[in-house]
Amino acid sequence: MPKLHHFTLDPHSRRIRLALAEYGAEVSLAEERPWAQSQAVLDLNPAGLTPVYVEDNGIAIAGAEALTEYLEETLGETRPLIPGNAVERAEVRRLVAWFDVKFYAEVTEPVLTEKVIRRFVASTSGRGSPDMQRMRTGLQLLKPHLDYLGALAEARSWLAGDHLSLADLAAAAHVSAIDYLGEISWADHPIAQQWYSRIKSRPSFRVLLGDTIPGVA
Repeated sequence: MPKLHHFTLDPHSRRIRLALAEYGAEVSLAEERPWAQSQAVLDLNPAGLTPVYVEDNGIAIAGAEALTEYLEETLGETRPLIPGNAVERAEVRRLVAWFDVKFYAEVTEPVLTEKVIRRFVASTSGRGSPDMQRMRTGLQLLKPHLDYLGALAEARSWLAGDHLSLADLAAAAHVSAIDYLGEISWADHPIAQQWYSRIKSRPSFRVLLGDTIPGVA
């Protein structure tokens, strides 16, 4: 069975886990910690970042972008997650990049780093206390992102068009990481909440619902 090296709250890893579930592919999980990189991940990916996917034959695919395309080419023939014509596929990729680059830089990374990762770094090394102002800024920037997500969901059947796609999974991966920490006021974003409820009701989302991190409520 293939193995996925991942960190529970890493949105890029969460997107890959959702995609694998949508493809109907089974995978074993190897939990990694960003504050204590394992030699196994460094050997497979010199960047030391998750996700890293290892096939049964030992071939390793590192990085969410490369792994996304690899899985779509090898598993997505009957259930593509980048569907449609060239223009439609471009829109899927545009939105995936929106969440993986812009949303991550402005919201996910500062919130996760300051609320979760920095806590463990401080506890193990005595250095790097959380920057709460940086986290508050990230949560403030979350609001316009959820407004944009809501506008897409209101105008289309799914975020990128008529069909569920990798764009929805990317958005769900980032949003679910913040939602895990209880930092989303859903009453202020009802359209985004309706979309999120649809995603959470899918069987593929069950792979995330049981996630826990010791010491993080």
